[in-house]
Amino acid sequence: MEVILIRHTSVAVAPGTCYGQSDVPVADTFATEAAATKQHLAQYGPIDKAYTSPLTRARMLATYCGYPHAEADRRLLEMAMGDWEMRRYDDISDPYLQQWYADYLHLPTPNGESFIQQLARVSQFLDALRTTPYRRVAVFAHGGVLASASVYAGIYTLETVWQHLVPYGGIISIEI
Repeated sequence: MEVILIRHTSVAVAPGTCYGQSDVPVADTFATEAAATKQHLAQYGPIDKAYTSPLTRARMLATYCGYPHAEADRRLLEMAMGDWEMRRYDDISDPYLQQWYADYLHLPTPNGESFIQQLARVSQFLDALRTTPYRRVAVFAHGGVLASASVYAGIYTLETVWQHLVPYGGIISIEI
C-alpha cells in the first residue's frame, strides 16, 4: 500500500512558539501554499481513501485538495506538548526543558508525550491501515506524524529523522 503523507501549510503562530496539538490558525499564505500542495498531490494519481488529523490546519488542507470528507483520526495529531503548548520556547523557564532537549526521543513533555510515544500512536494507525483493502491513501497531518511514518517505514532512523523534516505543504510517500 502506498501512503501519501501531506504536511499542513504554514501556521499563524509567532516563530519559536511550541504549538503541538493546539488548534492554531493557518497563515495568510494558505491559498498559495495549498494550491502548490494540491498540484503536487495530483501527480500521485487516484486516492482510494483520505485521512486527516482532526486539527483545523490539516482538515483545511484536506478540504482544499478535494477531500472534504477525509476521515479524522486522533492518532494523526501532532505531538502533545503538554504544559508547554502555546508558549515560546525562549519563555519556558522549566529546568526540565534542557533534559527534554537532550532526550526528546524518550522523555515526554510535562503532561505531554515523547517522540517515542507519538511514534507508537502513528504506528498503531499504520498497522490498522495495513488491514484495509486500499492501495493508495492520503494522510493530511503534521511534521511529527510524517517523521514518525518515515521511521515506521524504515526510511530514516530515530536519530536522523529530524534532519529530514518535511516542509509545510510538503509531501512524502511511503510503502507499507
